[in-house]
Amino acid sequence: MTAEIRFLDETLSLIHIPLSLYSQFLQPILKTLLPPSIDIGAPVQEQLSGLTLDQKHGFLNISVTPIECSIVCHDAWAKDIFNPVITQLPNDVARTVSISKESYCVLRVSSPGMDAGTRVVDLTSPLALAGIPIFFITSYYSDFIIVPSKNRQSVVHALLSRGFECPEDSHNSFVSPGALSHSRGLSQESDEPPSTPPPSNVAELQLRTFKLLKKHNVVPNMERDLRLIHCSGKDISRDDDYSRPARSHSGNGAHRKSSWVDKVDTKFYTSLIAALVSQPRFLSVTMTEEDEASLLMDKCLLDHFGDSLIGPTDADLAPIFLDLVDLPFEATGIVAGVAGKLAEELRMEENAELSYLSTAKTGAVILSSELADMVVDTLNPLLVKQG
Repeated sequence: MTAEIRFLDETLSLIHIPLSLYSQFLQPILKTLLPPSIDIGAPVQEQLSGLTLDQKHGFLNISVTPIECSIVCHDAWAKDIFNPVITQLPNDVARTVSISKESYCVLRVSSPGMDAGTRVVDLTSPLALAGIPIFFITSYYSDFIIVPSKNRQSVVHALLSRGFECPEDSHNSFVSPGALSHSRGLSQESDEPPSTPPPSNVAELQLRTFKLLKKHNVVPNMERDLRLIHCSGKDISRDDDYSRPARSHSGNGAHRKSSWVDKVDTKFYTSLIAALVSQPRFLSVTMTEEDEASLLMDKCLLDHFGDSLIGPTDADLAPIFLDLVDLPFEATGIVAGVAGKLAEELRMEENAELSYLSTAKTGAVILSSELADMVVDTLNPLLVKQG
C-alpha cells in the first residue's frame, strides 16, 4: 500500500480552552466557523485573512472533549478572534487558556487501503524518532499531521530517509514507493537539535513515551456511556435533494453579491451550530478546502443533524482519553508511542481499527467498543503507578 503526504499552505495556531470557559469562547468559535463574506474590493491580504479565495478554511479543527476545548486554526484567526477574548479575562483565568507560541504547518495524508492502526504508527514513528513534536487528526477522508513550522525541513528529511519520493514538479508532496514499516530505527538531522537525543528505535520511543506519561500521572480514562461515530457532511453539489434557492435580486434590480452562505450546506451548518451550543461531551469537526466537513462525535448528537450526514452513523466507537494538560505543546512521541504499543497488542484481533485524535491537551484513542476494555487493560500497567 502506498501513502501520499502533502504540505498544505497553512500557518496554524493551537488553542487550548478549559471547559469551564467554553461558554465565554463560544462566540469566537462560531465566528471562526462562520466567516463573514469577503469584501471583493479589499486588498488581497485583507480578503484572505486565513481563508481561501472561495471563502473556505484551508484547515480548521474544533474539538470538544471531556478534557478541553481545542482549536487548530490559521494563526490570523487566533490573533484576531481568540486573543482579544483572552485579554479581557482576569489574569489568573487568562493563564489557563493557551495559544501556541510558535506556528504550525499541516500535512495531509492519503493512504487508501492501509488499516487505521498501521497508518497512525507508520506515519508518526519516523517523525517521533526524529524528535519532532506532532499532533495527529483522523478525519473521515484523510489523516492530518500537524508539526511546528520550524521543523518543516526535518519533516522533509525524515520522509525522504523513510523512502518517500518527492515528484520532480513538487516540493510539498511525497509518495511512498511501497508498504511502510515502523520496525526499524531512523537517525535524523534536525533544524534545532532536541534537548535530549531522540530515541534510536520504536521500542525506545515507546519506553520513553510511557515514562513521560507516568511521570505526569496521565492515566487512561474511558467514559463507558460515551459512544462515537465518524461521519461527514454531504457534498451538496452532487446531491439533487439539496436544492439551492434561486439567487434573489435587490430592490433596485441589481444582482445581490454572492455571500458565504450561498456556497455551503446551510442545513449542516445550522445543525453543527446547535450541537456546539449544547456544549457536547465530544465533538470534533475538521474542515479543509478540498473535502466536506468531517465529524467525529457523540452519537447522542445525531438528532441535531437530521439527514445532513453521510457515513456509518450506526457505528459504535469508544474513546479512551489521556489528559495531557500538564504536558507542554512540544512534547514528542505521544501519538507514535501510544498508538504503536496498541497496534502491537491489537495485531491479532480481527477488525481492530484504531484511530487517534490528538488535540492541544488531549490524546484520544478511538476504536470499537468491543476492544476498549482490552486497550485499557494494556495501558493501565504502563501508566498507573503501583502502590
